[in-house]
Amino acid sequence: MGLLAFLLLGLIAGAIAKAILPGKQGGGLVLTLLLGVVGAFLGGWIGSLAFGGGLGNFFDLRTWLLSILGAIIVLLIFGAVRGRRSRV
Repeated sequence: MGLLAFLLLGLIAGAIAKAILPGKQGGGLVLTLLLGVVGAFLGGWIGSLAFGGGLGNFFDLRTWLLSILGAIIVLLIFGAVRGRRSRV
């Protein structure tokens, strides 16, 4: 998968993850892109450990599910870290 396709995948996966998670996560388009790309990397890593294969083709369902799962995990971690900092 090319770099542009991976960035697009990360942006869309981050947006879907934000829509799935309840509450307001904050952040704009750039933060969504960054968290989505990090989530796609994380999802690919989880997929390579669990299933023996990471991210595949752009239109592969496994690629999308792993990327969205990774983006959800990254958003949860980001929300927990950001929540702690705002209380201090």
